Amino acid sequence: MSVRELDCLCEICPVPLIKAMKELKTMEPGDVLILHSDHSCVAIDVKKWAAKNKYSVEVVEVDDGEWEVYIQKPNEK
Repeated sequence: MSVRELDCLCEICPVPLIKAMKELKTMEPGDVLILHSDHSCVAIDVKKWAAKNKYSVEVVEVDDGEWEVYIQKPNEK
């Protein structure tokens, strides 16, 4: 399992989700992408997308108004 980070600070929806989707396509099953954002709507959008696409997501507020969104690529069936 590898971990990658994606800096999406100062970017508004849907740009962070689009960047995450593009990055996740290049990753292996089980890998984790950490998306850094300072807009709360990003976490909401990613959670909705992840639920539809069977990705695991965890959102952590690391500072006042700054979040890390952990997205794990699902294992292939």
